[in-house]
Amino acid sequence: MATGQFIDSATRKSKSKASSEVQLCVDGVPFTLDRELLASKSSKLAVLLKDHPSEDLTNVLRDAPADPETFELVARFCHGYEINLSTENVTHVACLAHYLGMTESHCTNNLFSKALDFFEHQVVSSWNKSIRALKAAEDILQQAADLGLVGACVESIILKALEHPHLLGESFKDLTSNDEGEDNENYFRLNVRRKLFALEWKSEDLSILSLRLYEPIIGAMIEREIPAEYIAAAVCQYAKKWVLFSMKEGDDGSIYKKSIQREIIEAVERMLPNARGLIPCALLFEMLRSAIALDASNECRNGFEIRIGKQLDQATVKDLLIPSQGYAKEERYDTECVRRLMKNFYRNYTGKDGHELITVAELIENFLIEIASDIDLKMSTFISLADFSLAASRGILQNSDGMYRAIDIYLDKHRYLTESEREEVCHLLDCSKMSPEACLHASRNERLPVRVMVQVLFAVQLQMRETMPKEIKGSEEGRLFLKGAEEEEEEEEAATRGCNSEEEVIKAEMEKMSSKVLELERECDMMRREILNGSCRKARKGKVNMWKEMKRKLGCITSMHDCNCHVKKKKVHPK
Repeated sequence: MATGQFIDSATRKSKSKASSEVQLCVDGVPFTLDRELLASKSSKLAVLLKDHPSEDLTNVLRDAPADPETFELVARFCHGYEINLSTENVTHVACLAHYLGMTESHCTNNLFSKALDFFEHQVVSSWNKSIRALKAAEDILQQAADLGLVGACVESIILKALEHPHLLGESFKDLTSNDEGEDNENYFRLNVRRKLFALEWKSEDLSILSLRLYEPIIGAMIEREIPAEYIAAAVCQYAKKWVLFSMKEGDDGSIYKKSIQREIIEAVERMLPNARGLIPCALLFEMLRSAIALDASNECRNGFEIRIGKQLDQATVKDLLIPSQGYAKEERYDTECVRRLMKNFYRNYTGKDGHELITVAELIENFLIEIASDIDLKMSTFISLADFSLAASRGILQNSDGMYRAIDIYLDKHRYLTESEREEVCHLLDCSKMSPEACLHASRNERLPVRVMVQVLFAVQLQMRETMPKEIKGSEEGRLFLKGAEEEEEEEEAATRGCNSEEEVIKAEMEKMSSKVLELERECDMMRREILNGSCRKARKGKVNMWKEMKRKLGCITSMHDCNCHVKKKKVHPK
């Protein structure tokens, strides 16, 4: 049936032989209708037709809240046909029926009451239908709001979200925990049960709504204290749908579209909760990049930076690589933004064990390594970032290898620096905290200033001094020496106490044995010196005599070649 031409002449004559036709136009679409039937259902049209019986009423409905499809439904109702109300058309029908005065005061069982009854029993009782009805009413939002239809849908949505927050979407915490292997099976069973017994387990997404509807609804949910993690999940989904996906696909769009996206990203920032950890850090960075690219307000960008700063320890180097915007930006990445993020992190830091501080300090070092190869990176910028990182992590990071690597890359890519400028860059380096491997590399690094290489060599010398006593302590000679000293102290204490127990006697004997061994070792050392001086024969004779003397003193009955007899003899004594 063609729009506007749905009433045949036979039907009109059967209803009223004396009736005449009237021409009306809705959105450029003409309709030929029966005057009397229209007047019987619509008080507004009844007055117009009575006051202007012969005038052309083609444009009388110019301000009507209607489209041709909706007006055709109303016209069919006026002519006695059954009409099918639905979630998508009921708000339009109700608004047009109210505009035309199709109420019970004019005619019983009229269209306005029928539309309201359908809306109350079929729409607001359902989460999905409430959202779809709101979506359909966006082009007549003010008229629908005046009739209370918008408020009824919004209240229904909020009440259902209060009872079942998962309707807003799975929180990021839930998604993370569901990734654990031991929870997957239970989670799957829970969802299956929900799908089997819930009438609308596949919930409609609020993100289909326009911003002028979506933002007030989320604001009302926040006021009604719906859990913040579900608010965050819903708002992030909205940002992904309307901003992030299109920008990721490289869809630049028109100026008007960018304006809409800028409005949306600014609203998203206002709606997002401020608590740490509700939103993945990578997603917050993605929103920040979008806000920068869309030239969003300073309040919007600052809001994202504050949220990121609170959980900067969860970021990666890739997250920090924010491209510089505008032709005036010479450097490849927005280092000033990274500085602000660091300030926000340290300003809001409340940890006790320092783990997050170490993580962020290492993150900034790796960021410096990544950007050091940028030929346009200014020395002042590099030093400023490194100074800020070192000041914040002083006493926390125990290794300077990351900083050394960043400096080495920067000096390699900026070979035009003078000696004094290279020294200024290298003042960031703490040679005493460099590993032996890094020190070895630095000692051969021609890019380093001479003064720094001297500092590296000095650090190596200190490391050797610290290492050698430990090695000596672990050697057999060191152990014997230390044990002899300890046993000497124990003997002196025993002597002062006047103890004559069997244990003390054994210890005294062991001490004497140790003294003899040490004396013989000194004689061996003297022998080796004589060998080096060329007295080989005398030294060899002395060596034989010496070992015989040693065996005689220790009471060993073994061959001359058993040079470990004193150790074996020692093992028979209890410790």
